[in-house]
Amino acid sequence: MDSFDAISPLDYRYYSRDKNFELLKQFLSENARIKYQAKVEAALAKVLAKNKICSEKIANEIAKACEKVSAKEVYEEEDKIRHDVRALANKIREKVGEEAKPFVHFSSTSYDIVDTANALRFKDAAEQALLPALLEFEKTLMELALREKETVQIGRTHGQHAEPITFGFAIASYVSRLGGRIKAIQYAKENLCGKFSGAVGAYNAASLLFENPMEFEAEIMKELGLKASVSSTQIVEAEPLADLMHAIVSCFGVLANFSDDMRNLQRSEIAEIGEEFSARQVGSSTMPQKRNPINFENVKSFWKQFMPRMNTVYMDQISEHQRDLTNSASQRFLPEIFAALFLSTKRLDRVVSKMSVDKANMKKNFENSKGMLVAEPLYILLAKHGHSNAHETVRELTLKAQAEKKSLMGLAKENKELAGFLKKFSKEQLEILENPEKYVGQAVVKTKKIVEHWKKELGI
Repeated sequence: MDSFDAISPLDYRYYSRDKNFELLKQFLSENARIKYQAKVEAALAKVLAKNKICSEKIANEIAKACEKVSAKEVYEEEDKIRHDVRALANKIREKVGEEAKPFVHFSSTSYDIVDTANALRFKDAAEQALLPALLEFEKTLMELALREKETVQIGRTHGQHAEPITFGFAIASYVSRLGGRIKAIQYAKENLCGKFSGAVGAYNAASLLFENPMEFEAEIMKELGLKASVSSTQIVEAEPLADLMHAIVSCFGVLANFSDDMRNLQRSEIAEIGEEFSARQVGSSTMPQKRNPINFENVKSFWKQFMPRMNTVYMDQISEHQRDLTNSASQRFLPEIFAALFLSTKRLDRVVSKMSVDKANMKKNFENSKGMLVAEPLYILLAKHGHSNAHETVRELTLKAQAEKKSLMGLAKENKELAGFLKKFSKEQLEILENPEKYVGQAVVKTKKIVEHWKKELGI
């Protein structure tokens, strides 16, 4: 099928056009889904042979057949028999001799295969694609934070100029938030589990064959590098997968918040940073001068599309009795959430690694509020030196400064009531009041500490 015949824009616009397509398709494509299910079928045969249920020769024959089965032929078989996992078993059976046929899919139920395969491929997708991308972006953010740790910027709360910070300090907050989400994904992917407990989770079929069917299940999981679900019905417990998807979606939220901040810093009236803009890139179909922050906007747009899908993951926790089929279709869309976060992470890494910081505009924006920035340190120091109503006094001075378009410190010096208090201020305290760009607290120190912490935590 021509990719432009696809319905989902994730396929024709994003996924298939990205240079990481070859990596992602190993885990997230429909071919990958069948490949991983076949891998579980092969592991089953190997463990059957270890337990003398079939010969090693038969197990090897089944394993080789599993490597050859394709999604295309499985789908063609499903169109005939209307059952996807049985279609897979049939196609494997076609590739082995008569002696091996009885041991294909032997003693298992469909979701022994499906849930175990999903756990395995999502674990691999996290380990081999998503986490490496996130760690690379984390390193890029760390480098930016350290590079700009002393670049003074006006802090903003509620969209208003607040107190001085540094741009590196602003970035460091995202270093920490992203680091926490990386750890959450690392933890959650290790808790993904499979199962071989049969049609209702009570090991009915396996009990006919093994004295300890739970040990048989554990052997299959060991073969695949997974944990066995502590308690399963026909399906594994929903919570380990829900935990992983929550970690992924909340990580997406961090990227969306970062993107929103960076997009706003590119507003014409702020213009403190800029995305790289190639020579042939067009910003608007009608305004040739436009240079839009499209990458940051795209990531936020992706988040808007995929974040609500977490509701579906939570709804998939509900399965009646030993299981119903209401998660069958919805869980097939989970790979799209992986792909969207991966693509967004790679996109941000490319953009941020080449992002320009306009220090002149940062200074200009800071200077716009410089005269009022001393309000907080002034009132605190007045209170420290015994002024009984420092906050109200300084508040009234700020109103006067705004009305008369004068500097707050200038008015404070003219105020006879404050003269005695100002004489008590140390040289260092007065220097901060005269030079509010030095009023950045522990921004530089904290930036370095945050980066050092997460380098150690993440081993990067």
